[in-house]
Amino acid sequence: MSLPVRITALLVAFVAVAAGVAFIVVHFILGSPPTVTFNASGGVTNVVLQEDPQNNSPSLPQWVSYYVQDPKTGHWVHTTLFSVPAHSTVHMTILGYDGCTPLRNNFWSQIQGTIGGTATVSIVNSKGAATPTRRVSVIDSWAGCTIAHTFAIPSLHVFVPIASPNANDSANNLCGVSPCTSGPHSVMTFSFKVPTSGTFRWQCFVPCGGGYLDGNGGPMQTIGYMTGNMEVRA
Repeated sequence: MSLPVRITALLVAFVAVAAGVAFIVVHFILGSPPTVTFNASGGVTNVVLQEDPQNNSPSLPQWVSYYVQDPKTGHWVHTTLFSVPAHSTVHMTILGYDGCTPLRNNFWSQIQGTIGGTATVSIVNSKGAATPTRRVSVIDSWAGCTIAHTFAIPSLHVFVPIASPNANDSANNLCGVSPCTSGPHSVMTFSFKVPTSGTFRWQCFVPCGGGYLDGNGGPMQTIGYMTGNMEVRA
């Protein structure tokens, strides 16, 4: 290989490495999503999330994503980072706007780690009519079009399947602009205790990374989309 060719190859390799470093800095360091802070009242911290079939980011709008509602403004923030006070009871409300995807392991259909081992669920259809709220301990994703995603904090043994709209609405009437403010969705609530301070990773266990091997890449492994951190502050 001649000297000019080697120099060119080295320059190309250098540019490629520099581009990779720039991507990591911009997307994973400088581009880290914000953290939404929640405070407790009477020992209870109310946290509200929604999960959507798309998002409003300029770079990856086709990725499924969670949003967190800012308790001060009521606005939806495109992030999966939030903080709660230590030793409080977290009362979680999740609005499920995405369609159904069967769980790979139906073990995750069982609600685990919540107070009482249950959650409440109601389904709002495309006309805005809601089903009566039910208290459930299982949502069987293999029995029909029932689960969209999950909310799981493995280190706290919290695993909750998030219900999806009915099969017809999942196929034809899902919200198309995020953050969603209307359209068919589920409303789920559950509570769990926060034992101590620290950072606890949470994630979705549904293989929702379309276009990636086994559905486990892309949004499923990216903070700000389908995985995040709950910071418990002392």
